[in-house]
Amino acid sequence: MVQIFRRTFLRVALGLSAALFVTAGAVAQPARLLAICAAYEPEIQALHREFGVDAKKGFQPTTIHGLTFWRGRYAGHDVVIFRAGVSLVNAAYQLQLAFERFPITHVLFAGVAGGTDPALKIGDVVIPERWAYHSEALYLNENGQGGYVRPDFFKGTVENFGMIFPNDVGVMRDGDSEFNRVPSFPADPDLLEAARKAVPKLPAIRKGGRNVEVSVGGTGVAGTVFLDNAKYREWVFRVWQARCADMESTALAQVAYANRKPILIVRSLSDLAGGQHGANPIDENESRVAEIAARVLRGIVDEL
Repeated sequence: MVQIFRRTFLRVALGLSAALFVTAGAVAQPARLLAICAAYEPEIQALHREFGVDAKKGFQPTTIHGLTFWRGRYAGHDVVIFRAGVSLVNAAYQLQLAFERFPITHVLFAGVAGGTDPALKIGDVVIPERWAYHSEALYLNENGQGGYVRPDFFKGTVENFGMIFPNDVGVMRDGDSEFNRVPSFPADPDLLEAARKAVPKLPAIRKGGRNVEVSVGGTGVAGTVFLDNAKYREWVFRVWQARCADMESTALAQVAYANRKPILIVRSLSDLAGGQHGANPIDENESRVAEIAARVLRGIVDEL
């Protein structure tokens, strides 16, 4: 009788151990938490509307160093929605802060940009495959012979714009023993594939009396510059074949790269980065164009 009891107890104990192991294994697998972000007020307002950010719908705000993060659910996804701030430093700092405070697994961004591809029009949406800096650079003296005095350490080969000589940024992440020069930072292949599947399913989106075009692929650039110069715009397109320019995306992509997190960035064109006649029209376009970018991003999230 004692032996039967011992065998039964052992079977139950082993069964419980196995169950606990499976449960522990399931818990160890991180749930997907999508970071959905934008840079400034028109963009974040558009995201809040598209994704239904509201305390009455279960979204809970957390404020860290003055930054508010709204965590909740959208279409079966756990999401945290926040404003990443304008320009490279704000974007990098605030995304890194988000990584350190929330178990984020994917980063998705929607906002406005200046169009640098002459084939694109205001309102069109671009979802680049990679992001580069156009203003990570050396500003050099002229050498008096029609050229510039280049320091010995500089190995850049990209065409300069006058005294401005672009350079790759140095990046270090886990496993690296030193900073490595990185010419561009990739968008995530799986998120790009989701975008490619989502785009044909989107309803027609109108801006300026026409259906806007939504395209996936190519290069985007960013820098600490509000670009509104036709000649510089032409150079940016010639050097990088850049489809758009903004002030945050490459920093976001760099931080995601350094943290080995997948990222996808959606940009709708609020202006032509200096390619227009007269004053830059961003002020009259930013709200509507931010809505377009947010709507496209929601379609992509629906595809995940």
